[in-house]
Amino acid sequence: MPVPASVQSLLQTRNVAYDLATTPFNDDDRRLIWHDQHLRNMSAAKSLILQDGQGRVQVIISADRLLDLKAVNRQLGRELQATSLEDIRKFCDSHQLDSIPALPKLAGLQTLVDKSLMDRNELLLDSGSEEQLVRIDRSEFEQILEGATLCDISVPLAPLEVDDLNTSDQDQILGAVRNFTQLRVKQRLEETLELPPLSDTAQRIIKLRVNPNADISDLAQIVETDPSLAAQVVSWAASPYYSAPGKIKSIHDAIVRVLGFDMVLNLSLGLSLGKTMTIPKEGPHGTLPYWQQAVFMAATIEGLVTAIPRDHRPSFGMAYLCGLLHNFGYLILAEVFPPYFHAYCEMADANPHVTHQAIERHLVGVTREQLASTLMSLWSMPEEVVVGLRHQNNPNFQGEYSQYAKLIFVAQRLLHQHNIGHGPKLEIPQSVFDDLHLDPEKAQQTVQNILESSDDLKHIAHELSPKH
Repeated sequence: MPVPASVQSLLQTRNVAYDLATTPFNDDDRRLIWHDQHLRNMSAAKSLILQDGQGRVQVIISADRLLDLKAVNRQLGRELQATSLEDIRKFCDSHQLDSIPALPKLAGLQTLVDKSLMDRNELLLDSGSEEQLVRIDRSEFEQILEGATLCDISVPLAPLEVDDLNTSDQDQILGAVRNFTQLRVKQRLEETLELPPLSDTAQRIIKLRVNPNADISDLAQIVETDPSLAAQVVSWAASPYYSAPGKIKSIHDAIVRVLGFDMVLNLSLGLSLGKTMTIPKEGPHGTLPYWQQAVFMAATIEGLVTAIPRDHRPSFGMAYLCGLLHNFGYLILAEVFPPYFHAYCEMADANPHVTHQAIERHLVGVTREQLASTLMSLWSMPEEVVVGLRHQNNPNFQGEYSQYAKLIFVAQRLLHQHNIGHGPKLEIPQSVFDDLHLDPEKAQQTVQNILESSDDLKHIAHELSPKH
């Protein structure tokens, strides 16, 4: 849509001279570049809304910077947090906006403006439309700052997005633990992180994976010894998503009639590992959103693998397991760094335009992907999973098993583009599709199929999430 009428009226009322910068089309598919990505590419100013018991505050920063929530609260002496996405959508819908315009004093809100914006002779601002940005001179921007507060409330994103491959993940993780606990680092990573031991069920399934003579009865026996896991697997197989004829009465039924040996093996392993860690049960960062994301990712990756020509397909089972475990590092963050996990949740809510890796490097010094892949390696998990989890955010990774990492990358970005999961909407480079031998149109169709089955998948996730 063009620049919203309310924004045009506001600019005219304040007698601001401006022009418009139209969002270009992507060369690959002639679609508009994703708004989050275009704002970032152009270092445009974006607006964020925070709130506490005293009311709401508007914050304007550059889209290529991370909002430092603690700096905002120090500046104002408050305990502000991000306004919920539902309330932001209601605000945008009521004013016929695609996004919150980066104009100070919007709707009369108290406004903080990051000082770094004033280093520019010309500024691009989010106009509230995904099709156009507002371009104004700094002098014009200064005119509309009356009543707003200029302060240092952000840090550059670029250094936080650099993946240090010259230092081992173990050294980086140990360094982060050392920095935050001030304890002498123990010799073994498992001891240092004080992680709960791998469950007996998970250990038995890992051993079963490498047993060439393993059969259905061996797997069913292991799963049936864990009543909670058995109930989850049967519930998964009985879900409307699989439309299995008749009632699923046992693990044997689930394996033979619906899911197959490979999927039940990997599903059971993923579920048993997930129960190893604990995170808050309630809220937008609790167990239900975690399992919803895991289920949607596993199903999406399952569909993407199907869309790849048979000669180039990776292992279905491994790809599915990677999807189920792709966010396992999130559980580790909650288990190992509880105070920083809480800070992460607040920062993530306040920075919806920023990837989680940048926030984690800012707060902890390492990312969830580094934690997860290191732990998977220590637990003797398949190398496909170790590599897939570690490099899932690196579209240029070309090492062995890179297909698994790129499948996670594609699935996650596709789901974000449809508002599933937490993170900015970003493009998928054509080179990633090429490396996977995956047709972008077939990938989009896969996600459409997932969206049509979203109620069924949410039901599965609800059954996986602890109730009490």
